[in-house]
Amino acid sequence: MPRTILLLSLAATLAGCNPTKPAAESNLPKTIKVRSTAFEAGQPIPKTFTEDGQDVSPALFWDGVPARTKELALICDDPDAPSREPWVHWVIYKIPATVRELPEGLPTDATLEKPVKTMQGKNSWPDGRTVGYRGPAPPPGKIHHYHFKLYALDRQLDLDSGADKAALVKAMTGFILASGELVGTYGS
Repeated sequence: MPRTILLLSLAATLAGCNPTKPAAESNLPKTIKVRSTAFEAGQPIPKTFTEDGQDVSPALFWDGVPARTKELALICDDPDAPSREPWVHWVIYKIPATVRELPEGLPTDATLEKPVKTMQGKNSWPDGRTVGYRGPAPPPGKIHHYHFKLYALDRQLDLDSGADKAALVKAMTGFILASGELVGTYGS
């Protein structure tokens, strides 16, 4: 390893960040507890919430949101997917700071008024239904891990509906107060 890279890696480690993760995620306090009535942390996601079933979004609940939160955002992706980047299953943002749950089966519209006023972004599917939740559909062969990551933001985002994960991450960078994560599994 060249000396410059070694020194930068050491400095990053001493500063408490991970040079392999974006700065927006590396130093986040994990104060938000995210859970679901559909599955326990680290356990299989039931078929109902996958493309093998009804492909509806699972109910999610959380607590531990900092008082200074202005709005929330959630990204669900699969880093085990056979693609260059994690496969994006759900991008949902502009969730009011007072909301503590997303009910099961949210519509897949870009802008929602009910049951929660929020906006949804693009997932990784190229087939036309690219906004809203799309459940696990891994190729056969191994278990995949689905990360439901919730972010508490200290400002309201200036982002239109239909944004992709990259646009959301860029808009959130520097404004994340806390985060939490629930991981479920699916596959064979």
